[in-house]
Amino acid sequence: MSTRRDFMGMALGGFTAIGAIGGLYAAKRTWDPLPSVKAAGFTTIDLSEAKTGQMITEKWRGKPIFVLKKSSEMEAHERDIVIGDDRYHVSIGLCTHLGCIPAYKPEEKIFNCACHGGKFDLSGINLPGLPPSVPLDIPPFKLEGTKMVLGEQGEEYKQMLADGLTRKA
Repeated sequence: MSTRRDFMGMALGGFTAIGAIGGLYAAKRTWDPLPSVKAAGFTTIDLSEAKTGQMITEKWRGKPIFVLKKSSEMEAHERDIVIGDDRYHVSIGLCTHLGCIPAYKPEEKIFNCACHGGKFDLSGINLPGLPPSVPLDIPPFKLEGTKMVLGEQGEEYKQMLADGLTRKA
């Protein structure tokens, strides 16, 4: 009789252990971030696909990111991201005054915020005498050849922060 009782105790213990492992696995899965949340942390943009003078809008952490490959006629600025001979304006596309999304006006060579009439030049610098008091923010980035990884702080971004060219996003 003790053999049957031992077997029943071991079987019950085994089922309990399997149930506990299944429960812990399910709990861990609920604590892990969803794949969509993980993907939102980093966004890779291939800058070699950008066409001169045309703005590309990407999405990073729910925010619009403006990418503009500058032509040789467009004014160069130290806020530009330089890869080889190409210069790029990259910024978070939210006005630093009220958080509106400025529109790119290629004929005027500005970003215009319709909420309050704010204007930014093609380097994201706020034009004087208008409501936004600071330039468009540059997202944290790291360059890997012609690819830009948003969400990581590379040497170029750290230098921009040190030089006061952008605020920490």
